Amino acid sequence: MDTIAIIGAGLTAASAAGALREDGFDGRVVVVGTEPHLPYQRPPLSKGYLLGAVRLDEAAVHPAPWYAEHHVDLRLGVTATAIDLDRRTVVTDRGTLRYDRLLIATGARPRRLPLVDDSGAPATTLRTIEDSRRIKAELRPGRRIVVVGGGWIGLEVAAAARAAGAQVTVLEAGPLPLVRPLGPEVAELFRALHVEHGVDLRTGVVVTSVRHDGGEAVVTLLDGTTLRADLLVVGIGAVPDVGLAEAAGLRTDDGVVVDEHLRTSHRDVYAAGDVAQAYHPLLGRHVRVEHWDNALRQGRAAARSMLGASEPYARLPYFFTDQYDVGIEYVGSVGPDGYDELVLRGDMRDRRFSAFWVKEGRVLAGMHANERGAMRWIRTIVTVGQVDLSGLRDRRVELSTLAA
Repeated sequence: MDTIAIIGAGLTAASAAGALREDGFDGRVVVVGTEPHLPYQRPPLSKGYLLGAVRLDEAAVHPAPWYAEHHVDLRLGVTATAIDLDRRTVVTDRGTLRYDRLLIATGARPRRLPLVDDSGAPATTLRTIEDSRRIKAELRPGRRIVVVGGGWIGLEVAAAARAAGAQVTVLEAGPLPLVRPLGPEVAELFRALHVEHGVDLRTGVVVTSVRHDGGEAVVTLLDGTTLRADLLVVGIGAVPDVGLAEAAGLRTDDGVVVDEHLRTSHRDVYAAGDVAQAYHPLLGRHVRVEHWDNALRQGRAAARSMLGASEPYARLPYFFTDQYDVGIEYVGSVGPDGYDELVLRGDMRDRRFSAFWVKEGRVLAGMHANERGAMRWIRTIVTVGQVDLSGLRDRRVELSTLAA
């Protein structure tokens, strides 16, 4: 019987398994994952669960009975240790699994700070259910939370901690939080937002040491300042989990390199989700995306490709965040060459606006703040790329008109 094996038991894997069955695949589907939990979605870990609005069991992609009902062999608490491309096998700590086609969906792991790991101080990253539970246990009045890193995860943790009444300090090495993905103009919005809500946001700082003292983390900065925390949260990005792929001889470069059909350098092996460095036909370059929408959509696209579909994966990168009273959605990718104009429609001070990043007359990315109805038009404009820029700059011209 034809067997499709999936390494990794997260959202990408569960989405792929679902799409395989929906598209009529009647062979074996085997999903192998190290974590003991049902495949789950990660956004609630830094959003709804920390805010007390979502239970962690609501994060599951499918309910437990779904896997048996759809004849998906879900093997939890099982770690894949090697891939043999010639024999078409996956070696695990519970035995060997033969496959006809393989999907690598190993995701990414948090970037570590050795000086934190070696300190013994109360500290965590945020990637798993256990991490989220540990953070939530500290979110109450009087507790001191220090967050290293002013990216999406760090700021979402900070917002949830402030909502719970905890004292929060965010340490960011750059000049502004989120300056890399958003640029200085929009990044300033998030700096002001967190300061307004009582976050001690420190930019341009470097952590030089961390030690454990009386159950607390003592953080020392380059300027000699020290901070004490009940919990230190490290959110300095993630690295793709490419160990298995690399050892097997697959091509890797900040991820498992795949084509527009999510096929790796081996014809029977695919990769999707956070681990995939995928060629994007609209962007004309490889991109690796670490967001929920990509994990969901690429998993389904990889399943279709494994079943012989010829449609390339061309969905633009998309992400969202909700912090305090600001909700944003972003689509597109500015890329390594940056942008030469930011077109702002609305007043950033009111925190209700749309923004577009433009380079050489082409719209590379767009976002809105608190204007959710605008997203359909923003996506169309970014997908088309070439629009009337004079109209885009003129707030009197509706986005729907430009999109049309």
